Amino acid sequence: MQDAHPAAGTGEAPGENDVALADVAAPVPLPRALTYLVPDKLASSIALGRRVLCTIGSRRIVGVVVGLRRGASPAKAKPVLEVLEGVDLPDDLVTFLGRLASYYLAPIGEVVRLALPPVDREAARAVEEPTLFSTAKGVAARKVQWVTATDVVETSIKDNAARVLAVVRAHGALPLSRLQDQFGGARGTIKRLVEQGLVRVEEREAPRDPFFADTLARDVPPEATDAQRAAADTINAALDARGSGATLLVHGVTGSGKTEVYLRAIARAKEQRRGSIMLVPEIALTPQLVGRFRARFGDDVAVLHSGLTQRERFDMWTRLRGGEVDVAIGARSALFAPIKDLGLVIVDEEHDPSFKQEEGVRYNARDMAILRAHQVGGVCILGSATPSLESEQLARTGKATKIVLPDRARAQELPKVEVVDLRRIGPGPTGDRRLSVVLHRAIEATLAAKEQTILFLNRRGFAPSVRCEGCGELSSCPHCTVALTFHKKRAGVMRCHWCEYEAPMPERCPKCDSDQIALEGLGTERLEETLREAFPEARIARLDRDVASGKQVEKILARVREREVDILVGTQMVTKGHDLPHVTLVGVINADAALSIPDFRAPERAFQLLVQVAGRAGRGDSPGKVLVQTFDPDHHAIVHAVRHDVMGFFDRELRDRKELGYPPFSRMIFARVDAMDEREALAAAATLARAARAAHASAGAGPFEVLGPSPAPIAKVRNRFRFRVMLRSSSRERLRQGALAIHAAAAGLPRTVRVAIDVDPVGAL
Repeated sequence: MQDAHPAAGTGEAPGENDVALADVAAPVPLPRALTYLVPDKLASSIALGRRVLCTIGSRRIVGVVVGLRRGASPAKAKPVLEVLEGVDLPDDLVTFLGRLASYYLAPIGEVVRLALPPVDREAARAVEEPTLFSTAKGVAARKVQWVTATDVVETSIKDNAARVLAVVRAHGALPLSRLQDQFGGARGTIKRLVEQGLVRVEEREAPRDPFFADTLARDVPPEATDAQRAAADTINAALDARGSGATLLVHGVTGSGKTEVYLRAIARAKEQRRGSIMLVPEIALTPQLVGRFRARFGDDVAVLHSGLTQRERFDMWTRLRGGEVDVAIGARSALFAPIKDLGLVIVDEEHDPSFKQEEGVRYNARDMAILRAHQVGGVCILGSATPSLESEQLARTGKATKIVLPDRARAQELPKVEVVDLRRIGPGPTGDRRLSVVLHRAIEATLAAKEQTILFLNRRGFAPSVRCEGCGELSSCPHCTVALTFHKKRAGVMRCHWCEYEAPMPERCPKCDSDQIALEGLGTERLEETLREAFPEARIARLDRDVASGKQVEKILARVREREVDILVGTQMVTKGHDLPHVTLVGVINADAALSIPDFRAPERAFQLLVQVAGRAGRGDSPGKVLVQTFDPDHHAIVHAVRHDVMGFFDRELRDRKELGYPPFSRMIFARVDAMDEREALAAAATLARAARAAHASAGAGPFEVLGPSPAPIAKVRNRFRFRVMLRSSSRERLRQGALAIHAAAAGLPRTVRVAIDVDPVGAL
């Protein structure tokens, strides 16, 4: 946990010895907690994780206690005014938040905010406190039955009734559905216990969440494959070794049944009366996954996602905090769920870059999942068909145990993957080279067989750029150094995907007055239009950020599952872990796009995308086929993806990374600087670079590099010029020294300059 500093003044002055002090995470942009005196009247009610009312200057604020100690009173220290009832954070979560803040050099108040639920609006108004969220009145929700133990002492119960009563008393209260799962005919047993006055049954509101709108039939766990049984044995052994902590990497090919392995792991944690967190990379994955979890565990699942209202989020949070629900599912923010007796954290599709938060507190949920599980002596499971190189290296160095699921669970063969060399193979009947004759004929055959096709193109919009063929002028965003993308269905506008600037499509070039305005490249919108013209009888849908978000994503996928769609066109949203059993053809329109990004991780990203999207094919009874269109068929990422050769790609890429000194053989930190004035931004970045080099020089020789300052790959966004300084070292301690030096130097920069320290960066842009 971070060290606290006095609430007033910059140092401690002699004062009364051995007074009670509280370190409070406050909603201010400071890297450390603030220290307050604990009055005697509050000594019995203040505790770690409690919300307290304090003052900063003349302003009252609400903070969270992240440390309690005794010591000398800091100079001019102020007292805690009040301990607030209601929301509080569990001790283990408070400790975890402190460690996260320290590692990422993030303001502790901003980190604690990640774990707080919405609270009462009136309380927020009363203290003029900006970090609290209001709660909205909820709508009527359906009821579920809960069983609560009474204080009556039993006299003559035995066998099943005694076991049921013991479980209820151990938990205080449980949903009747959970007791039904655990004991079978529990309703009759509960009825007898009610008659004896040993328990009472009451109705409570079920979660206010669209995922719980339908009542699902309970499923029966399928017969496990040999690989799934072996995986379960390894996971169970790790869970049974309570307190030791373990990281397990589940490397399973697409369709190998990783979700069933997760379900069995959670069931084991439930047997041990321990809670579980399941992280997924995007909300688009959640509905299908939640359906499976509810079919197995009933409504004993909390779903945490951005689509919930504030009231729904608060309901979920309080159920978890009170121990009423012991499984939380969600995107990266679910990492902060207040799970009681946490024993298991699962990160599905752990390779996905969306687990890294790119704004505000720049944490990586995958890495912090390992920390949170180990902190409580629990188990962290990382699962993927294409593990990240960082996770693979953990397994190779013995820091994680690798579990392999080598075959698909239903014994289907992996899809056949073919390369379409666009240098040699021309366009089909559409005349568009991106829809080659080979892919065109394959789509025709798939339609004739009444099967489904997915076409993957990671470029949304109609055309990625607009250029004058007379003088070569490219239509660019006036606020960002990027080309404008033409969107035909958005009233024919050009749009910046970074700042949302829009402009009408020009009739003539503003530079040379030529009317030779041309659309360049291919986006998903244009591909959809081309397909409608080429296959007029086909039912075509598109899945990208322009047409779908939140619940709409699941609606489109539901149409695909119901066979109401013949061809699905989409961006990387279609590569996620969707189970679409009638898809037999997958076409990758441009495999080279991911390789052109200026990032050392580009080959890894391209390989993962290709393998993941290929895994959508052939998951049902019919075999699958994948066509990969490329101008660079000999690139090792494409060669290994075509062969489904994950281990071969690992060997090649890890060798290259080691030779060049890139992660996972080193660690990196970016200091990202931006300002409205380009010279001011560059000067500020140079100041930070000098501070890092000076810190290295004073520390003596050792593995440490400072690179830059240099312009960011996208040099201007929203009229702010962007530069970066990169620190790289194989020594975590050396890297931290350099980062702390940058952090200190940043405090002296003009307020017109913004600095963000990005520890373990994932994105290069």
